[in-house]
Amino acid sequence: MHFALQPTTRGPDWRGRIFALAALTLLAGCANGDFGEVQPSLVRDDIHDWLGSNVVASQSFWPWNNPLTDDERQLRDLAYPLIEPPYHRQQWYSVAGEYGLTGVDNPGSDRAAYANRLISKHFRSASSRYARLTEDIRNDTTRLPQFFETAARALDIDRKRRKSLAYVSELSKSERENALRRIRENASIVFKVRTKLDQRVAAYRFALERLVIMTPMQQAVDVERSLTQLQAQIAHYRTRSAPTWVREQNLVSAR
Repeated sequence: MHFALQPTTRGPDWRGRIFALAALTLLAGCANGDFGEVQPSLVRDDIHDWLGSNVVASQSFWPWNNPLTDDERQLRDLAYPLIEPPYHRQQWYSVAGEYGLTGVDNPGSDRAAYANRLISKHFRSASSRYARLTEDIRNDTTRLPQFFETAARALDIDRKRRKSLAYVSELSKSERENALRRIRENASIVFKVRTKLDQRVAAYRFALERLVIMTPMQQAVDVERSLTQLQAQIAHYRTRSAPTWVREQNLVSAR
């Protein structure tokens, strides 16, 4: 793969949708919370699961358009900043993105995309690029515990939901299919986040290597340490979740 410093651009359809909804930018100052995420209470109602629809759009099933549980809603809120490319965080259009009006931009599968953005963007000094890279890595590291703890709860309940289907009286075909669709949808979101995390590590590594070649500085050591910590966190959550919650009984064990 040839690395080129070409800024990533968005197509005209995307821009048209954004400018048609320009009023949403007024929410940027009041709706953004920690790390630039939009506050969930300002974004979605119980039946609007745009992220689930987007993530599973390429799958062979349709998402369940019924109310989300608290954990399912939080799962989607926490998944979005781990799926969206880090260079879109805290941008004026990120508000529209978290409203589900632009979908999930997905150039991050190209590991050079992040480095292109980082290097082509104007910074006052070379050290600022290292600082930005470190900040993005640490933000992701900070997000992981809450996401994977929420994911563990949601997937545990889904396992119980699947087992409980055999004990629900007069269960219709549509009810069963809807429940199974939601189970697959939740699992797809978690899988998507895991995939994007692997891609991010590769992108961060690629960007660090480019910075070391272009502007070698001692800060590269700090970036390397942060990246190692992120990789360790990802590896940790691939094998265990260490939840701080107690597993509840399902209909099967309660009988």
